[in-house]
Amino acid sequence: MTDTVLSTHGLVMRFGGITATNNLTMTLKRGARHALIGPNGAGKTTLINQLTGVLTPTGGSITLLGEDITTLAPHKRVARGLVRTFQINQLFDSMTPLETLALVVSQHQGIGAQWWRPLGASKAIVERAAQLLEQFHLSDVAQQQVKHLAYGKRRLLEIAIALACEPRVLLLDEPVAGVPAGEREELLQTVAALPADVSVLLIEHDMDLVFSFADRMTVLVNGTLLTEGDPETIANDPKVKEVYLGHGETAHV
Repeated sequence: MTDTVLSTHGLVMRFGGITATNNLTMTLKRGARHALIGPNGAGKTTLINQLTGVLTPTGGSITLLGEDITTLAPHKRVARGLVRTFQINQLFDSMTPLETLALVVSQHQGIGAQWWRPLGASKAIVERAAQLLEQFHLSDVAQQQVKHLAYGKRRLLEIAIALACEPRVLLLDEPVAGVPAGEREELLQTVAALPADVSVLLIEHDMDLVFSFADRMTVLVNGTLLTEGDPETIANDPKVKEVYLGHGETAHV
């Protein structure tokens, strides 16, 4: 069994005369805590959009669990275990966390068409939703409408939704973006406690989170892979320091 769960080879994405990812080759190992960092405009979101099927690469290939998924539809990638959270919340404000998670679990188990059945009709679905609520510190707000939740709780719910899809690979897109300082600790602890068998690729500007979470880091600059390595190597890399010097972020590296 290969140790690589997700990889790109020679990935290129052009928008007219702009090359957003340039011959990018990288691998995500089984059970990894891998961070993707770089200054604004480095191509991080473009890469994630290619990995998830939102964008079709101009050239190169993407492999998930040994299968070429370069042209596979986004929903089929989710079914194969590649799941993403978004930088901006995409939640149903009028639903509760319990209803939201029960719906997602139902859909994942192939009975989403029966969403209209009374909540509780399937004991297994309610039990799984309750597990997720507890795991993500949402039990106390399980019956509140999402629109009334603190922002940090909304981010936790979003990650819980992703985990309800039983991912093999989880792409976390700036999970603490916009979360007030007082709500961050709970979210950071929850991210750190994600299941070991789920391989995580994290995009994040918060370097405190990156260095506390990641066991490997990839640095992108102008769509090109600048360097890869463990956090200590990256922190002491003169090329990385130079890149962040030019973007006013030296203090974080």
